[in-house]
Amino acid sequence: MQTDLDALKVWRKQERTRLVAARETVDPATLAAWRARMDECLERRVPDLAKGVVGFCWPIKNEYDARYVAKRLRDRGAVTAMPVVVAPRTPLVFREWHPGVELATGAMDIPYPKDSREVIPDRVLLPMNGWDGEGYRLGYGAGFFDRTLASYAKRPFVIGVTYELARMDTVRPQSWDIPVDCVLTERGLYRRGADGKLVFEGA
Repeated sequence: MQTDLDALKVWRKQERTRLVAARETVDPATLAAWRARMDECLERRVPDLAKGVVGFCWPIKNEYDARYVAKRLRDRGAVTAMPVVVAPRTPLVFREWHPGVELATGAMDIPYPKDSREVIPDRVLLPMNGWDGEGYRLGYGAGFFDRTLASYAKRPFVIGVTYELARMDTVRPQSWDIPVDCVLTERGLYRRGADGKLVFEGA
């Protein structure tokens, strides 16, 4: 069993490296065009997104940049928040963030809100290095988001934000992996059906 888990970790690391490298080759103009399409699709397909608390991540390595849509959501009344690593192998906390909130730098040089109030997100825009047809996500391997989602009494609605080039045949999910509710790419929005499969909803 341990041998199987070790092999899975090696495979996921190789896939993560491959997919991040592919994403980092995308030029800035193309990324900006994808981001604009994704922003518009998100607001059109998830019209109640501005209600409550929306969690998002500071972008790294050419990830989808949610800061633009976060501003638009704040303008419509949303509270926006970013995740903070408290300790290894523990759930993340989300702290409110908007321009003016002081940031510190954490693991992988990712900024996070330093001293703002903790909030519980109603919805989360979650970056994905890889994704499959059942909404399972390939992250960075530390398991923070799965632990965090599992810790909530009421789980937030999770939208995986990624690109078509990151699609995989399978992430080879394990019992602790939690699928997202939707996937947003530059093509449009995929929503999980009752059978657990993602169905393309449209741009």
